[in-house]
Parts: sequence; structure tokens; C-alpha cells
Amino acid sequence: MKPQRTRHDAVTCLNATGMGEPGGTEHVSAIAALYAVATSLGDPVGPLEGRWWVEGTALSPLDAPREQWRWHLLLTLAEVPEPGRVDAARERARASGAAVDRVQVVTFTEGECVEMLHEGPYSEERSTLEAMDEFMVEHHLMPHGLHHEIYLTAFTDPNPRTLLRQPVAPAS
Repeated sequence: MKPQRTRHDAVTCLNATGMGEPGGTEHVSAIAALYAVATSLGDPVGPLEGRWWVEGTALSPLDAPREQWRWHLLLTLAEVPEPGRVDAARERARASGAAVDRVQVVTFTEGECVEMLHEGPYSEERSTLEAMDEFMVEHHLMPHGLHHEIYLTAFTDPNPRTLLRQPVAPAS
């Protein structure tokens, strides 16, 4: 598959923000909290998604130590919940022991993006990201927002499929 240009309007999600390596304690805790609240909410949600970045380093995110990675983990909602529904779902989910207080509702818009399907281990995403970078250069685009991943298979799947997305703007 080749990179392609897409457009993404506003989306509302359950969100848990944190820092640390994928699969680490903080990351796994955030995933558990998201699913606990989503299950209690009772509405359908999209697949797990992550928006990733690194602060305070000149290194590219892939070269920075993974414990420095920051993320927003997301479950897309079909619509904006009525006021109080997520608070009530959080309270019902509290008995699960998950850190449900960290789950918030957010709405964001990415606009124009470049995206590409990555098939294989997360550790091998670099080649897919490089193809996306080349596409952006060829089309006079530059990154304009957080790197976004949509996990099309379970996070523990040995043969993961991940849609990689990068919001973009015209290059100067």
C-alpha cells in the first residue's frame, strides 16, 4: 500500500493521556481505564487509537527513549455524549479497579492528513513512516499535528495492522 492524502473532520473520543513506553505499566493502565469506561457507557466505540509525541529533545520520536514518549489513547465515540453520561459511566466503572478518573471526553480535528497502512510489528513502523515522509516531500507537505495510529487489530496481536496518520499543511 502507498501513502495517500485524506481529510478528517471533528471526532469525539474517550481519551486517556500519559507518558511511557507502549505496553508499559502506564500505557496498559490507560487502556484498561478507557475500556472500563467505554463498557460502562454502553455505546459502540471505534478501535483503540493513539496520538504520540516527544517533548524536550532534538531526537526524532523514534530515536528518543520510549519512556519519554507521550500519548493520548483514544476510543472514538459515535456522537458527543449527553452531559453527565460519562461521569456516570466512570462511577459505574470504578469498581473495576481501573484508573477511570483519567478518562475524559475530547473532540479534535486533524484536517488534511497523509496516511498509510502498516502491516507488521510496531518496531518496524520506521519504513512505513519514511515512505510517508517521502510522500510529504514530493507533495510539498509538512507535518502539522501529532502522529496518529489506529490499531486495526488487538494491541497484543502478533501480526498487527496499524493505520498510520500524520496531519499535514502545505510546506513553505
